[in-house]
Amino acid sequence: MSESSQSNRSLINRNILSRQGRTSMRLEQELWDALEEICRREHATLASMVQRIDAGRKPGSRTSAVRVHIIRYFRNAATEAGHRAAGHGLG
Repeated sequence: MSESSQSNRSLINRNILSRQGRTSMRLEQELWDALEEICRREHATLASMVQRIDAGRKPGSRTSAVRVHIIRYFRNAATEAGHRAAGHGLG
């Protein structure tokens, strides 16, 4: 099996309601899990979170904007202040 077909099999396609209507997005399962965790933490539905990300995105794909949002969200939590707030590294 080629590397590209292996990576395609790891992408999960889901239908999402965006600002422009129903659309589909393909992300790795780990990224879907991370996005769902963000939604739980922010008390948002998956659709409302994608719409929020979509509203602030720069030119490019919606899927790319979602990936960048996930990375930024968890990177912000990984700051020193974020670590202190979460109680990481204490003890």
